[in-house]
Amino acid sequence: MSFAQEILDRVKAKDPAQPEFHQAVMEVVNSLELVLERHPEYRAQKVIERIIEPERVILFRVPWVDDQGEVQVNRGFRIEMNSAIGPYKGGLRFHPSVNLGILKFLAFEQVFKNSLTTLPMGGGKGGSDFDPKGKSDNEVMRFCQSFMAELFRHIGPNTDVPAGDIGVGAREIGYMFGMYKKLRNEFTGVLTGKGLNWGGSLIRPQATGYGSVYFAAEMLKTRGETLEGKTCLVSGSGNVAQYTIEKILHLGGIPVTISDSNGYIYDPEGINHDKLKYIMELKNIRRGRVSEYADKFKSATYTPADPKLSYNPLWNHKAHCAFPSATQNEINGKDANNLIKNGVYVVSEGANMPTTPEGVDIYLDEKILYGPGKAANAGGVSVSGLEMSQNSMRYGWTSEEVDNRLQIIMKSIHQNCYETAEKFGTPGNYVNGANIAGFLKVANAMIDLGVV
Repeated sequence: MSFAQEILDRVKAKDPAQPEFHQAVMEVVNSLELVLERHPEYRAQKVIERIIEPERVILFRVPWVDDQGEVQVNRGFRIEMNSAIGPYKGGLRFHPSVNLGILKFLAFEQVFKNSLTTLPMGGGKGGSDFDPKGKSDNEVMRFCQSFMAELFRHIGPNTDVPAGDIGVGAREIGYMFGMYKKLRNEFTGVLTGKGLNWGGSLIRPQATGYGSVYFAAEMLKTRGETLEGKTCLVSGSGNVAQYTIEKILHLGGIPVTISDSNGYIYDPEGINHDKLKYIMELKNIRRGRVSEYADKFKSATYTPADPKLSYNPLWNHKAHCAFPSATQNEINGKDANNLIKNGVYVVSEGANMPTTPEGVDIYLDEKILYGPGKAANAGGVSVSGLEMSQNSMRYGWTSEEVDNRLQIIMKSIHQNCYETAEKFGTPGNYVNGANIAGFLKVANAMIDLGVV
């Protein structure tokens, strides 16, 4: 039995009901077999076994009162995964699907993603099964205040610095930061994604989407190409998808799709700046559904989601590039085959682990340009790290300065992944490059710090 299989069997035995976590561990450990041949000290020091186990798991109840005066109870979580290279850093997700296994997968991915950014940040993740959709501002505020009334004990600017994620935007960050400030009687950079007038960073909402497009552009450069004139499929319609579309347009690409949980839009004429402005108003202000886009723009067709289908028709259109920007495992093996069949040869992941293992194997077999999430979507946490720096200095950079730093970081991540893949004998394999490069920095720090 291989070492990777030994590790995976152990993880499944310990945590049998956490399939997303198993998937994340499997992908990383398979890549690390290449490293262990050259560095037996990592096995001797049990580094992989230690990196898989969270340093701390915090689980707590979150009671709050809705607008009808009814008491509601949700679960709150914070996974403090690894702090070998800096304070824990990672988002908070508010969504009914949130559970321990999903957050452990996200925290585990975050460790390697943060390592790749070149910034001194460990990995963590948290959230709640609370659903902010359909809730009033007052209900969201009461929930956030109750959530922070427990979480504040475990976080701090030099300990653990949460950020936003699905269901947690500027509104939720504001309510949580206000409660933290009241409870601790201090104004510190403990949360990122803050409002611009009270410590936030320019470009933070755009960063994940921009970063995934910058990463795609760097991959294309290795073949002497650019995004100019490339047709692009984008899933999702939140921040990541919106700003992925915006940056694709800046670089001359043609985005043709958006989606939400109800279905997707295909617009063969392309989503231009005016149409993107409509999407942003629809989703960010009116909190509407993407189906309304087809009512306004007659060039578009709307396809409702069909759970009976074994594939997602969004990924079955002629295109050159795909930017999955919605959620985990949104592209399965059949979808990956459809992408290849329709001419897609660049996939840059804006979401966390949006492709199943079967889909990833297809990308690698076909030798397309594939940027895995832990590398391609590291732009968001990179700018969160820059926000932490600005908070520490009590200083704010211009949007141009932040965007320039983001581009430099994404180029550095690409170069590190590309060169590491070559060094370990798998040229062009960004999965191995990202996993190994992210692991080496954390593993070496863990050895330096001793068995703690």
